[in-house]
Amino acid sequence: MVVQAIGALVEIYYWLIIIYILMSWLPNARESKFGEIIGKIVEPYLAPFRRFIPPIFGMIDISPIIAIIALRYAATGLVAILTNIFT
Repeated sequence: MVVQAIGALVEIYYWLIIIYILMSWLPNARESKFGEIIGKIVEPYLAPFRRFIPPIFGMIDISPIIAIIALRYAATGLVAILTNIFT
């Protein structure tokens, strides 16, 4: 039960990051109320990655991709640990 809940939360957070990335392609989408809410949820996680990974060619930000990969690896590891603990 706990493992499934964590998996679901990670999946939701993954999609929030994807939506936030796609919103950067639309003019003023991040400045909308919806964009601001997602930004408040996603930016604290993305900020450390942006600090260490500079944009490519000055404008292409690959830090969200690295953040998503790190999120997936961390979630997989956490689910494996919790599965071993609870079974």
